Amino acid sequence: MMTTTKLSLTARIVLGMIAGIAVGFFFQWLLGGAEERRLTLLGMSLPLKAFFVDGIFHVGGEIFIASLKMLVVPLVFVSLVCGTCSLSDTSKLGRLGGKSIGLYILTTALAISLAIGAALLVGPGNGVEMQSDATFDVSSAPTLAQVFINIFPSNPIQSMASGNMLQIIVFAVLFGLAVALSGQAGERVAALFNDFNEIIMKLVTLLMNLAPYGVFFLMAKLFTTLGFETIASLLKYFLVVLFVLLFHGMAVYPTLLKSLTGLNPLIFLRKMRDAALFAFSTSSSNATLPVTMETVNKKLGVNNSISSFTVPLGATINMDGTAIMQGVATVFIAQVFGVDLTLSDYLMVILTATLASIGTAGVPGVGLIMLAMVLQQVGLPVEGIALIIGVDRLLDMTRTSVNITGDAMVSIVVAKSEGEFDERVFNDPRAGLKDETIDFHHMRN
Repeated sequence: MMTTTKLSLTARIVLGMIAGIAVGFFFQWLLGGAEERRLTLLGMSLPLKAFFVDGIFHVGGEIFIASLKMLVVPLVFVSLVCGTCSLSDTSKLGRLGGKSIGLYILTTALAISLAIGAALLVGPGNGVEMQSDATFDVSSAPTLAQVFINIFPSNPIQSMASGNMLQIIVFAVLFGLAVALSGQAGERVAALFNDFNEIIMKLVTLLMNLAPYGVFFLMAKLFTTLGFETIASLLKYFLVVLFVLLFHGMAVYPTLLKSLTGLNPLIFLRKMRDAALFAFSTSSSNATLPVTMETVNKKLGVNNSISSFTVPLGATINMDGTAIMQGVATVFIAQVFGVDLTLSDYLMVILTATLASIGTAGVPGVGLIMLAMVLQQVGLPVEGIALIIGVDRLLDMTRTSVNITGDAMVSIVVAKSEGEFDERVFNDPRAGLKDETIDFHHMRN
């Protein structure tokens, strides 16, 4: 009797990604720059680009992203309420906040320092004479005082509707504390929220089964429209950013994990594959947040009381990948425009970018706004951003994977220090895998 081997979720996502890239290249070759090329099918003349690229691929990818984003607010709110109301020691919140924010700031400072060092060593902008017709409009970043004011919601329902993550975190923590201090009424509410949390995590598992199809649509559209002639003209810049991103994600994080916890970094990287692939295809830490949360809880062994705080906070303020882009881009733009930056200028870039990773949280287009702030701080022309916009989309995918890997690493370190970490789950290669696939036939029976 023949037995069929079921592919793992990781294998299915990789297949979807490879198939999407292949289909995208095929359509790029087929269209050949001709927007109006048509396909005759069953007597109907269909415009190829409008029907496939802007139609099927676009709609499929957007539905997948929207489905993931749909879960973000309820997942963050419910899991954070559950985690907070389960804390027996309310002073623990202060320790969690201090450790998490401190580690996120440390990794961001390391990231941008590494990026500046690599860019100075390679010199991606030396000898480059580029002209660009693209423009970049600088959005004003909030002042430091306004940042602190904006953390606290005046209307929590509006905060949830707009997806303001810091305000949702603050309200959920306060709500969870109130539940913990409310006696029997609080116990009943806590039990209800724990049930909600189980249901939402099951919904995450359902959506993960659709991930290979969503990834296929996203990759197919991206690689149909990706202009590789732009990458060729910026090859040195592209490769420097890519190298530093990979080095930070696959060397710096594992080194920190090993030195701070003694855990095996290879197990950590292996268990982060699914979440990293999600992040790569969606280019959004927030959209990937449900998958990151499930990975940290079920595969890495972090207790929900820790991950419900550290993961949403990291998705909001941890910008290591963006900081790397800023470091290399600052050096690149300075070299292209022939501006010599001093040591104090580079130190100012490190300080500004590190603080801006928290200060601009929740601002749309955060990466480029942060870069504009950094360039203005050291007197470089903001118009230089237009030079790198063409390759930023592909790099954005990689830096999102780096960001969520940092969120998971910090969650493990904080959980281990608080005694809320299950090392048996971390070392179990099958942990979390049993829930990856839903048996729909069993559900019907």
